[in-house]
Amino acid sequence: MSSSSFHPLIPCRPSVGLGFRLPRDKRNKNFRHTDQKCPFAGRWAVRGRIIRGVIVSKKMTNSVVLRRNYLHYRPKYLRFEKRHRNFSAHLSPVFDRAAIGDEAIAGECRPMSKTIRFNVVQVNPKSRKGAQALLAQAKRFKKF
Repeated sequence: MSSSSFHPLIPCRPSVGLGFRLPRDKRNKNFRHTDQKCPFAGRWAVRGRIIRGVIVSKKMTNSVVLRRNYLHYRPKYLRFEKRHRNFSAHLSPVFDRAAIGDEAIAGECRPMSKTIRFNVVQVNPKSRKGAQALLAQAKRFKKF
C-alpha cells in the first residue's frame, strides 16, 4: 500500500484559535478521524476573514454552501438594498449533525479547491420544522 493513499487516524486539537472550540460531544480524548482538511485535526490554518451564514445546500461531499445576507447602501436613493452572497466551505465530519437551515461560522484558509476557500469552525443548529420550511427560511432575508 502506498503512503499517499493511507490516511491514519488523526487526533483532534481542542481549539483552532480565535475562540472556536471542538464541539462538546467530540471533546473526549479518544476521538479521531481521517479528514486531513479538518480545522481541528488537519494542517489547514484558519486565517483572514470570518463569515457567518446559513447552510443552504449539502449536496457536495464534506462541503456546504453558505448564504450570507447583507445590506448595501444606495446613495442615489438614500436607501439600503438587500443583497446576498453564496460561499462554498469545507464541512468536517466533526459537524456530522449539521443540516440545511443551520447557522454556520467559517474561517478563511488557503484554497482547498477551485471554489472552496473557507473551513467551517462552528455550527449553531436551528429548530427542525421540516426540510422545505428550513430551506425557505434560509433563503429569506433576516437582517432586521
